[in-house]
Amino acid sequence: MSDDFDDLELPDPPIGDTSFGASIGQADIDALFDSVGSAPAPKQGLRALIESDAINHDRLPMLEVMYDRMVRTFTTSMRNLTSDSIDVSLDEVTSVRFSDFIGYLALPAMIGVFRVEEWENYGLITIESSLIYAVVDALLGGRKGGQSLMIDGRGFTTIETSLVARMLSLALADMTAALQPIAAGTAKLERIETNARFAAIAGPTNVCAVATFRVDMDGRGGRFSILLPYATIEPVRAKLAQRFMGEKLGRDTIWESHLAAELRKTELTVSVVLGERQLPLQTVRDFAIGHTIALDRSPEDLVELQCSGVLVARAHIGQRNRNIAIRLANDIATEALP
Repeated sequence: MSDDFDDLELPDPPIGDTSFGASIGQADIDALFDSVGSAPAPKQGLRALIESDAINHDRLPMLEVMYDRMVRTFTTSMRNLTSDSIDVSLDEVTSVRFSDFIGYLALPAMIGVFRVEEWENYGLITIESSLIYAVVDALLGGRKGGQSLMIDGRGFTTIETSLVARMLSLALADMTAALQPIAAGTAKLERIETNARFAAIAGPTNVCAVATFRVDMDGRGGRFSILLPYATIEPVRAKLAQRFMGEKLGRDTIWESHLAAELRKTELTVSVVLGERQLPLQTVRDFAIGHTIALDRSPEDLVELQCSGVLVARAHIGQRNRNIAIRLANDIATEALP
């Protein structure tokens, strides 16, 4: 039996066709790989500014000094709380965007939201799970040494939250004490969250100062961090930016007091103006000894007290011990002259 398709003739492919199935040259292959490996178009305008990874910020030396002082006092507070050998150290103080800090936060964790009363704003104190279980184990009389038992897949109990809240309150109290010599600020713990969505105290792109601490408890322990948005520390940024405590840019108290003392010893020539009157030049040329000039003033009118032509006060004219004297009618330092 003959095949029905024996007489079927297929047309020849067109010459120079560049559709699918045609031969691809080396130039086409290079162009394909170049398009795949090419970088995306750079962001421009306001979006490039907002989504920039670079964070430009002012260094705050006094903030680092405050955290160094906090480490010493918090070490003693933790030893009194747990009756255990505690070593607290400051790992780093850096600046990150709020969204990056929350995004890289290792869960499960506890996030304490605290408020600084004087600054009228909020901050965060986060504690990772390894330190949470170490503190709970120490406070409940667990065995010393070794790694703390970590149970994944469950939330924290009320007892665990209450015990960790005591540690966070101690940390904030020590931070407040370390801050007092620099600026007034009282940090108080308001609540503890386990979900980062409920601890959003700043915008995703807001820059924050983050201090990370390490707590070692006989082989156990972990890290906790204190986050302060730059909007929170704005009221005291000038004090935190000082290079040393008590710095006053552009002023020197020694020279200031010296100049004030010398100014008080300066001698000035003070003139009492009884009155003024405009006269023609010819009348002035005709002045002679004994000539009388009428000023249209009475003895009860105030006279002007001038220094180098500047009016400094007004006074009453009179006589005291057969000398002409004046009595000030207003205060030179505080009352404005009409």
